[in-house]
Amino acid sequence: MQLVKATRDALLRPLQVVSGIVERRQTLPILANILVRKDGENVSFTATDLELQIRTSAAIGAGKDAAATTVAARKLVDILRALPESDVQLALANKKLSVASGKSRFNLQTLAAEEFPTVAQAEFTADFALPAATLKYLLSMVHFAMAQQDIRYYLNGMLLVVDGTTVRAVATDGHRLALCEVQKDGASAKIEAIIPRKTILELSRLLPDNEDPVRVQMAATQVKFSFGDIELISKLVEGKFPDYQRVVPAANNKVFTIGREDLMHALQRAAILTTDKFKGVRLVLAPGALKINSTNADQEDAQEELEIDYSGDALDIGFNVNYLLDVLLNVKGEQLKFALGDALGSALMMLPESEKFKYVVMPMRI
Repeated sequence: MQLVKATRDALLRPLQVVSGIVERRQTLPILANILVRKDGENVSFTATDLELQIRTSAAIGAGKDAAATTVAARKLVDILRALPESDVQLALANKKLSVASGKSRFNLQTLAAEEFPTVAQAEFTADFALPAATLKYLLSMVHFAMAQQDIRYYLNGMLLVVDGTTVRAVATDGHRLALCEVQKDGASAKIEAIIPRKTILELSRLLPDNEDPVRVQMAATQVKFSFGDIELISKLVEGKFPDYQRVVPAANNKVFTIGREDLMHALQRAAILTTDKFKGVRLVLAPGALKINSTNADQEDAQEELEIDYSGDALDIGFNVNYLLDVLLNVKGEQLKFALGDALGSALMMLPESEKFKYVVMPMRI
């Protein structure tokens, strides 16, 4: 039975949308597969890792019949990438999926569609929409502060808070914290959810940078994002997220504004002489100047100096240079506002024109 007849790119596009979540090592063989379901011209593609499910569809079906199967995601994508730009046909026969293009033929093993473990949808209690570009911006401003493999599993993700007309995203790994908020149309009851790291990274990859609406539906254990032809459903992380409001310093009185790119380039140069294990740099704040110093075990050192509009007290404070560079690389703005307290207190970084974004980083002893 013929399933698909389309150009290579028309078939590859939806496959690349869903195949990103397929892990190389699987507990169940079928999790390495994607579900291909044809209903007339409409063909849907679904992938899952049991925690996250992505589905998309395209009008590339051949004939009016209905059919479904599962096939190895990476093999199919690799074959299509290797083919020249031309028409491709997918057909199902004798429990194998054939891929034909020009004089190239491939036959792939399949597993029954009935065995594919699709995620059961929860009963959603919150439902709102945001422009795709707004949601993409929100994620980009905080995702870098998520923990990666912390035993405090609730840190391996992003807290999404919907409160009235405000949508707030918060991420922390225990050493730094990023917080950003945007406004939405219509008020909602307050709801909080910790969305897993993998879901946030996939969503950031898939979201278009346009004003098309993204529908967000939230339940106690699940969140669903729908935009364009894409539907993404994710389980939520159980646990209590730290009190992020208490972490933001309120009394830092050493305040100055600095060019983001100038500071970023100076830190990148200073970081060259730090070591892999010890990424510390010292920021020496003085009237009119910010000095950046780094040293290593070979007694090498680097010094940078930037002019700033500052007339307050002097301060010598150390930071992990990667934590500073992360925010400078992800926040898009010409200027960044610093608020420092003392050598043992956390630093607060904001955008000068708005307090909707806050980045808190703890100091380190150098």
